[in-house]
Amino acid sequence: MDALAIDPVLARACGAALAVILIVGAWQKLRDLVVFEASVELYRLLPETLVPVFARLFPVLEAVAGVALLFDASRPLGLVLGLLVLGSATAGVALNVVRGHTAIDCGCGGAEGHTRLSWALVVRNAVLLALLVVGAQLGTDRNLVWIDYLSVAGGTLTLLTLYAAANQLLANHPHLAQMRSGS
Repeated sequence: MDALAIDPVLARACGAALAVILIVGAWQKLRDLVVFEASVELYRLLPETLVPVFARLFPVLEAVAGVALLFDASRPLGLVLGLLVLGSATAGVALNVVRGHTAIDCGCGGAEGHTRLSWALVVRNAVLLALLVVGAQLGTDRNLVWIDYLSVAGGTLTLLTLYAAANQLLANHPHLAQMRSGS
């Protein structure tokens, strides 16, 4: 047995959670492309002519990555596309944070997203990238039993709850900082 092999329950829970995160994220962006395109433009990383192309292609790749993570045969594709999507988003956030350009919305939550760029967002995405790598694994070769499937469901729901909580904290942080400073 490989020393780096992980239990298939952990791999499937991480993969399912990342699949949901990617698919929902893609849906939010596709639902209001104008808002997402405006967010992409505010990053100031692409020539103006490429912004509409990127804004339409990115959520499609994000959705394909999410769906691919759901099936054993397509997990490698899900990993590659997920790394491309999450990696480019994280790089874009990090570059803007380094430039001091943080007063813009990340664009990750569609029209209802209100998360400003920050190092905390970069850390959140780094955690998602690590979970993506774990979730793209098949895990050790053992037969799953009914309790394993319940464990996958519970693990997936737990990871999604943690993700939602982290997003809410990221969205609330600027408001809390403003309240503390009395502004």
